[in-house]
Amino acid sequence: MRRWPPLDRRNETKTPTSPPEDQPVIEFREVSLAFDDPPRQVLDRVSFKVYKGEMRILLGPTGSGKSTILRLTIGLLRPDEGQIFVNGQEITVLPEEELLKLRQRIGVVFQEDALFTSLTVAENVAYRLLEQGYTLEDVEAEVRRTLRLVGLEHAYGMMPNELSGGMSRRTAIARALVGDPEIILYDSPLAGLDPVIGRRISRLAMRLRDLRGVTSLWITQNMDEVRYLASHFYERTADGKLLFRRESERFCLINTKILMLAEGRVIFDGADELFWGARDPTIRQFLP
Repeated sequence: MRRWPPLDRRNETKTPTSPPEDQPVIEFREVSLAFDDPPRQVLDRVSFKVYKGEMRILLGPTGSGKSTILRLTIGLLRPDEGQIFVNGQEITVLPEEELLKLRQRIGVVFQEDALFTSLTVAENVAYRLLEQGYTLEDVEAEVRRTLRLVGLEHAYGMMPNELSGGMSRRTAIARALVGDPEIILYDSPLAGLDPVIGRRISRLAMRLRDLRGVTSLWITQNMDEVRYLASHFYERTADGKLLFRRESERFCLINTKILMLAEGRVIFDGADELFWGARDPTIRQFLP
């Protein structure tokens, strides 16, 4: 590998024990948050639970609090009221040092790619692993594996200013996926990508959901994206074959639900088949 930042093991942490099946991986309890400039209520008594291996799609008009939920989940913001739990641990009371350890265990794709401009693609992807104390040999193997997943193995040594918009987004996604985090937060991950790459990223997220039990929050405004994520799934047969299937009307195997916000409040939280038939006027505006 061309060059790596110095290895710092001070923040090395162990992967947390997975919570019991009946315990949420992410839980918001009556969470409220207001901003001062300009004064507005961003979230108003928001409550929801996301379990292991579940994808929760966050919908809502611009400014309804979707991205705020992601930032609260990793402790970049603290609520004015309420509690937030990750793997059973209340994070709203954690000091910043403990929040840094929490963030190392969660993959995040922000809407702004925010790559380190002085680092190569490989170095951007590797950065979190180096902070966690992986050996250099393990880092290189994991970075190459993750770049293959997003179709960027050819961009290994490229600099951010050499990338197209789609390649930058895929690099940001690779950085979130590296190291197999148990939780991944996606803030409009397909925005600006061509449909082929978008489907590839969607399928990758579904593989993580269905085969590895990754818990995720996924923000989007695209209803076609919602239908695709909520109607397709991966399964592995007894003889080891990997199948990508579309859900039939006879069974529901897809661990994906929808949470919709409006004016900072939850107006829908449930299965997609109920969402499509909802009568709420705000929801109807989103439906094709």
